[in-house]
Amino acid sequence: PVTDGSRELHSLCAQLEFLLQFDMKEKRSFFGQRKDYWDFLCQGLARCRQEHEGIRFVTSLDKLKTPVGRGRAFLRYCLVHRQLAESLQLCLLDPESLREWYYARSPFLSPQCRAEILVSLYELDGITFHLAL
Repeated sequence: PVTDGSRELHSLCAQLEFLLQFDMKEKRSFFGQRKDYWDFLCQGLARCRQEHEGIRFVTSLDKLKTPVGRGRAFLRYCLVHRQLAESLQLCLLDPESLREWYYARSPFLSPQCRAEILVSLYELDGITFHLAL
């Protein structure tokens, strides 16, 4: 199993975060805080399901104060529970929402790139992650 001490884990999480932030449009909350991929994931999952367990878990963690911190915790939660590919796929279903959050260079706006990313993420479901949440 992959643990918190794994060098590959840190590289994987950094790449996932880079991918989710790449060519993302700058958006701000009502109070001026910059929105990040956490907000994109929350919005995408809210459209598709009643409530995602990962979203509920992360929002219950009082120590997390920033969207980036919440996003990182969500990625870890999804890796442990083998839900990353499915969760991201649900967020990528609505092309209009994707264009609202991302500029044209984002790989999420290319059907071929999006499919390749999801195939790779589904392959991660075969790996056991034992991470501190």
